[in-house]
Amino acid sequence: MSEHPTQKRLGFFTRLLDDVGPGERYRLAEAQIVHAEANGFDSAWIAQHHFHADEGGLPSPTAFLAYVAAHTSRIRLGTGVITLPLENPLRVAEDTAVTDLLSGGRLEVGFGTGGTRESFEAFGISADKRGDVYAQYLDIVRKAWGGEALGGGNRLYPSAPHLLDRIWLATFSANGARLAGETGDGLMLSRTQPRPADNPDARLDELQNPMIDLYLAALPEGRKPRILGSRSLFVADDRKQALKLAEAGLTRVADRFAAAGHRIQGRSLDDLIKALDSHVGTPDDVIATLKADSALARTTDLVFQVHSIDPPHEYILRSIELIAAEVAPALGWSPETAPNRIAAE
Repeated sequence: MSEHPTQKRLGFFTRLLDDVGPGERYRLAEAQIVHAEANGFDSAWIAQHHFHADEGGLPSPTAFLAYVAAHTSRIRLGTGVITLPLENPLRVAEDTAVTDLLSGGRLEVGFGTGGTRESFEAFGISADKRGDVYAQYLDIVRKAWGGEALGGGNRLYPSAPHLLDRIWLATFSANGARLAGETGDGLMLSRTQPRPADNPDARLDELQNPMIDLYLAALPEGRKPRILGSRSLFVADDRKQALKLAEAGLTRVADRFAAAGHRIQGRSLDDLIKALDSHVGTPDDVIATLKADSALARTTDLVFQVHSIDPPHEYILRSIELIAAEVAPALGWSPETAPNRIAAE
């Protein structure tokens, strides 16, 4: 295993799942990102989802980030992720180039294949072919950003070659991690991921450490690693209150899983926390569990989200405060030492 990065960056991640209507979801998520910036966070990340309000609340990530950019000044703004097979790749290249300009150069762009099969049907794309479509579209985005000819004598406007150094690739697989390394992109590790059939009780870091190894081995010489470790984290002043809110949120998720035909082993709160890879409690509680995560220790970017707990807005704001004041410093982050730039140099 590699040495642990001496300086880490701190990120806030939202799937925009507050239990309100869509307009209020967007307003609350913007307020949470503004609060994260005020508390020293280095980045904020948003997920893209189509159709399914219980999975995510935002189909248009660049529109939302342009809005957030107007209300923030320093925090970097990232997509985690754009579901690229469901997009027009040239429009993605254009929209991200414009959003980056509107944000003053603060955009980070994460891409993924997407996981909800039903969404692909509505877009007229076979979910079984999403990997091939993803690779094709990612190549088009790279060429557009790189200023290459796009047919008919056209080139991207506004030009955005700098965004080539701000690509992040999300993956569950060792091969995906290796490919991210070979292209010199950032690696996005998920807050949870499916366990192999032959090792259903595997710890998350058992699955992700081999991915990190392959990514680092594949990086071109001189390219700095960018490894984002997303984790589900809810911190509160009172342990009982944190567990009460966690039980409500995780039970909702377990019920949805059961309705979809998926089974979580056990129904106690401890079972749900383990199955959904969640960290819940006081700062001391979560520092202990996060420090036990050997993959997280190897990341360059600590990125925390409250999903699948999804407590009320005021508790999310307090969790942000406690993360910045107590949790993240115990994991190697300091607002005084965090690198200003996420993009590779």
